[in-house]
Amino acid sequence: MTTVGERLVEGLAARGVEVVFGIPGVHTIELYRGLESGVIRHVTPRHEQGAGFMADGYARVTGKPGVAFVISGPGLTNTLTAMGQAREDSIPILVISGVNRRAALGKGLGLLHELPDQAAMIRPLCHTETLTDPAELGPALDRAFAAMLGARPGPAHIEIPTDVMPLACPPLAPPAGLPAAPQASAAELDRAVALLDKAKRPVILAGGGARFAEASLRRLAEVLDAPVILTTNGRGLLHSHPLCVPASPSLDAPRDLLAAADQILALGTELGMTDYDMYVNGRLPDLSGMIRVDLCAEQLARHNAVLPIRAEAGAFAAALAARLSARQGDGAARAEAARKAARAELASLHPSMPGMLAMVEAARAAMPAARIVGDSTQPVYAANLFYDAPFPRAWFNAATGFGALGFGPGAAIGAAVADPQVPVICLIGDGGLGFSPAELRCALDEGLDVTFLVWNNAAFREIAEAMTGSQIKVIGCSPSPLDMGHFAAACGLPFQRITVDPAELAKALSAPRNGPRLIEVQAP
Repeated sequence: MTTVGERLVEGLAARGVEVVFGIPGVHTIELYRGLESGVIRHVTPRHEQGAGFMADGYARVTGKPGVAFVISGPGLTNTLTAMGQAREDSIPILVISGVNRRAALGKGLGLLHELPDQAAMIRPLCHTETLTDPAELGPALDRAFAAMLGARPGPAHIEIPTDVMPLACPPLAPPAGLPAAPQASAAELDRAVALLDKAKRPVILAGGGARFAEASLRRLAEVLDAPVILTTNGRGLLHSHPLCVPASPSLDAPRDLLAAADQILALGTELGMTDYDMYVNGRLPDLSGMIRVDLCAEQLARHNAVLPIRAEAGAFAAALAARLSARQGDGAARAEAARKAARAELASLHPSMPGMLAMVEAARAAMPAARIVGDSTQPVYAANLFYDAPFPRAWFNAATGFGALGFGPGAAIGAAVADPQVPVICLIGDGGLGFSPAELRCALDEGLDVTFLVWNNAAFREIAEAMTGSQIKVIGCSPSPLDMGHFAAACGLPFQRITVDPAELAKALSAPRNGPRLIEVQAP
């Protein structure tokens, strides 16, 4: 007899899943029967929230869904924060949880891990379903993958009752094909060409929806001679290119570039406030005359555009570039002026920002092949405003969108599992590390090349400064940090302590390493 748990693993493998992040429990052990074959690797985090963040980091690097196995009740609620982050950043993760036996669902019998209605808790967030019939396993997986990789990528959830997991399950049919990505019509492309042909000062906005489309974006930008402003999730596209503006549209300099444009093309960006108006000052120029391209019809309806087009950003950029005639103009000069002005603007926002950006850039110089996966910490905030990542998907963090603290370690581990040949730097504050410190042992268990770079200012400094700025007494912002040296020793990690000095950081990062390590930056 082949059980539901075993067929589940077969079905995941058939859909390209190679890794599952999970913590087994009495309500999921039957799912683990299928992992005995070794066809899917299992990585054990220390907390279910970490499992979700690991699945997220894995998905951001590969573009394939990250998968987490969690128990019913607290296992699933612990994962909800990671699901929220994935939803806000359009990242496909599949959470498979247990749930109590079918006859007990909704009865309030006081069973272990019981919730009134798990699926109802998840339903406002993403696609969810309860598998009550083994014959429905294959179709349930098809629906979940379609939801994750359809119009707007994001999380999905399947819960399996404990009395269904060990049941006999018939062989699964081959996976159903995924829905085809929407494509721009010839008429839409023609109209976009007509609008752009008339433009003398076009500007491109590129977000996370373009993060796998560097070649077509580069070609389009060069044909249009258009500066490309990158949101946080688009960083690394067009690294060092004369047309690249790796600066947040919350800054005045990119906004001035947009205000002077006579046509704006927005590719794969949700135009969210944490990218476009994080200081809530309302000075973003009117974008209603833009051409906007997005996979999601609901997203397209949220902002006015002269030409909204439902399409995948990379395919659209390639098709559009093929129809346009190359031009030469002042695009590079406009981009350079915006870059210089944006960088200079940091000091006016906070006197420490240039120094924090210098530290991030020192990390890039010392380890140019590394990804930097960030948490919500001050150097990340600074670099989200201005930072040119060295390659696509080499910079991502949780400091925009949902803004979950503790994201960094799990996501860094997921990224390292996804692409073990590329080292990872996890840039996290002492406050954020307090949310997920135990995940560092997972990096050791898996032998991953992750450098945990801890910015230790012994405070929730960003919040304390916000309180001070609002003339509120600072309360609750000074939890004592871990003793990083002893903590590193407890985790079995090599340790080094440095000051806020780019040269010191470069030297520390350039030291030989064998597996994970911890470097503490003692921030003033």
